[in-house]
Amino acid sequence: MDAATLTYDTLRFGEFEEFPETSEPVWILGKQFSALTEKDELLSDIASRLWLTYRKNFPPIGGTGPTSDTGWGCMLRCGQMILGEALVRRHLGRDWRWVRGQRQREEYSSILNAFIDKKDSYYSIHQIAQMGVGEGKSIGQWYGPNTVAQVLKKLAVFDSWSRMAVHVAMDNTVVIEEIKKLCMPWLDFDGAGCSEGATAGVDARQLNGCLEGACALAEEETALWRPLVLLIPLRLGLTDINEAYIETLKQCFMSPQSLGVIGGKPNSAHYFIGFVGEELIYLDPHTTQPAVDPSEDSQVPDDSYHCQHPPCRMHICELDPSIAAGFFCRTEDEFDDWCAHIRKLSCCKGGLPMFELVDSQPSHFISADVLNLTPDFSDSDRLERFFDSEDEEFEILSL
Repeated sequence: MDAATLTYDTLRFGEFEEFPETSEPVWILGKQFSALTEKDELLSDIASRLWLTYRKNFPPIGGTGPTSDTGWGCMLRCGQMILGEALVRRHLGRDWRWVRGQRQREEYSSILNAFIDKKDSYYSIHQIAQMGVGEGKSIGQWYGPNTVAQVLKKLAVFDSWSRMAVHVAMDNTVVIEEIKKLCMPWLDFDGAGCSEGATAGVDARQLNGCLEGACALAEEETALWRPLVLLIPLRLGLTDINEAYIETLKQCFMSPQSLGVIGGKPNSAHYFIGFVGEELIYLDPHTTQPAVDPSEDSQVPDDSYHCQHPPCRMHICELDPSIAAGFFCRTEDEFDDWCAHIRKLSCCKGGLPMFELVDSQPSHFISADVLNLTPDFSDSDRLERFFDSEDEEFEILSL
């Protein structure tokens, strides 16, 4: 049976393989588990991640387009999953757990509603597909990891509830100064705002003066920092992953700020959330489920949004080299901690760094955020990466 015709009960790999009884540590999005002594906690953590899959019988995309994304939407669904994890971190926290049949918090329902398959949901398949047209992708066409990252960044501009800063690091380079300006926009507001050093010891009245006209957050813990979603498109080899990157890739999943990795292999995109030994652990979107409608009180029937069987695994060497890694930093301290962790890794032997971390913007570098912080996306063509031409290695599944 073709992967594009799968249903919830007829799954791609047949009977699911039980999670291995191994003494190897299991890492899931920055948390370590023992498969021998913490198996229930491990599976509960995995089941609590949002699982976004193919859907059918949703309203036509664009009014006249497809009513299912089966066969072409797997990378779009992976993009939804990595952003969904960021929203869970933002509103519920990393230690939040989903319990089947239990009425959840209002924030959880709001997160699910952001992904419902209809045109007016912030991050629906409709919004992603139509926004992708601006990135040169027609509705129903394959997306690479970089393309979906750019689309999510544009959509996040309109999410006034979460108010997250989404940054896509280009050219394998993360520029600290660029990110801090994005997350603390008043530091350079109208070119004459507060300087970075001037914020130390500034009282609330003074700070409000710098925030006037900018994006002031209501929550005390994020008042000085817009929560950051950092997406880093990478190419870790030519046709196969370079084994020199494997240890560094594993370290990504060990970071407390990890949102996982989107990528896959030809014919399949997956959302990778961790590893055990030499195997990557992932959520697979290649399951077609009926579209879901919220109730009148905005409650979403949520069983189909959580993977309740043992997760899929694949050997790390099977990973296609074109990926995007994600990280979430709720506060400036978390971002500084992430930077320190990355710098420590770059000083250690045993693997090649996957990207460069620099303090300030190189002279030849064009700021992606300057181009795309507003809904005017006319410069999106300038954001194309050299490996986007390789996206076609991912073939669209036959229908």
